[in-house]
Amino acid sequence: MSSHREAPEISKDPVADNTDTYAFVSPDRPDTVTLITNYIPLEGPAGGPNFYEFGDDVLYEIHVDNDGDAEPDVTYRFRFATRVRNPDSFLYNTGPITSLDSPNWNRRQFYSVAQVRAGRETVLAEDVPCPPCNIGPRSTPGYAALAQAAVSRLRTGETVFAGQRDEGFFVDLGSIFDLADLRPFENLHLIPSPAAPGVDATKGLNVHTIAIQVPKQHLTRDGSIPTDVHDPRAVVGVWGAASRRRVLIRQDEDDEVLSGPWVQVSRLGNPLFNEVIVPMGRKDLWNSLPPNEDRRFLQFVQQPELARLLPVLYPNVFPHLAALGAARADLVAILLTGLPAGLVPGFQNFTGQTPADMLRLNLAIPPARKPSIFGLLGGDPAGFPNGRRVQDDVVAIELRAVAGVTFPLVDRSFTPDAAAGALTDGLTPASNPVAFLSSFPYLGVPNDGFDHPSS
Repeated sequence: MSSHREAPEISKDPVADNTDTYAFVSPDRPDTVTLITNYIPLEGPAGGPNFYEFGDDVLYEIHVDNDGDAEPDVTYRFRFATRVRNPDSFLYNTGPITSLDSPNWNRRQFYSVAQVRAGRETVLAEDVPCPPCNIGPRSTPGYAALAQAAVSRLRTGETVFAGQRDEGFFVDLGSIFDLADLRPFENLHLIPSPAAPGVDATKGLNVHTIAIQVPKQHLTRDGSIPTDVHDPRAVVGVWGAASRRRVLIRQDEDDEVLSGPWVQVSRLGNPLFNEVIVPMGRKDLWNSLPPNEDRRFLQFVQQPELARLLPVLYPNVFPHLAALGAARADLVAILLTGLPAGLVPGFQNFTGQTPADMLRLNLAIPPARKPSIFGLLGGDPAGFPNGRRVQDDVVAIELRAVAGVTFPLVDRSFTPDAAAGALTDGLTPASNPVAFLSSFPYLGVPNDGFDHPSS
């Protein structure tokens, strides 16, 4: 996940750990925007008998800012409730689960979804069913169809899904956290080894996904459907969050009392922001704050630690980066303000001068006919950092940006090092054998616990 276990406290609370956030104009329904947040990192498919589920005591939210102040103007709020048919059985299911109301399914989850606009909460739907986890071919036969039955179209025009999905984020965690020893570049590392292909650390693992597909006019400040790329009203900021009640009192084994206001414990806009930019001593603070407080972290974007480490870990590979002393205005634009018009011809996703970690999506940019996994760096303005699609190779994009590929946007006299434009952990969407879907909710069918080698 792009921010799995990214802070000390949230690493102890996986049910509330927002691991990925996506926002993109829906390729098969371009009059809508798809917003996705993932939770519960690194789910092993065979994790029974208490299979993974959303937290009944967690408030899950997807926020949208449509006027550039880094405060939510539209929020979609999700609350979950678990119902057990037979508390005297230890089993998740007592036979094949062939429908969402199967009597064999012992532990089910339902959710409500509400929209908050101008401080007013409107419940859009209640008792929407989640699908079960993908246990195996005998317990959950025909899983793809079973999960598809949990895709619900709301009377207000939104389409929603909440349940287990394949972990679509591909990343070589083992190499990145081993002194950034990127396997395709191991021969250039401070401690060299022969170059090798990347190893997908999330292959075969699952996550829990909340996805909502929203008509564009529900998100814009004036209810319009933007068509002009340069119109400021076309750009929205998106981030996901999870909150818990301030007070938890355990009175006895079966009696818990939650009280007090909701307190944010996790958030995520741009991938890898808290994980590799915010320093260890401030990671928990970052998770507790709203994006309009991100000026506190501006210095870590202007002078990222990874940019200082790359020339040390890869001697003589990044001589230009080592000499780059200016504050990284390019990274500030990409991660905190959006790119103003003029930096990239025919493109902008600028939300104003308030620095805030949000995905910034220009709704007037249509889906790409031939998408590039490198997004804007690959000449595809419909991809990251213009929002984020499920197939975007955000690891390679952000590695290349930190290594200086994007600095010519703000200083045309700078020449990036040759290796900077080729940096990668060696993975692509093809590294994951589970295919993405061509329609909502886009993330693939989760791996099952019986057949997958990781079990």
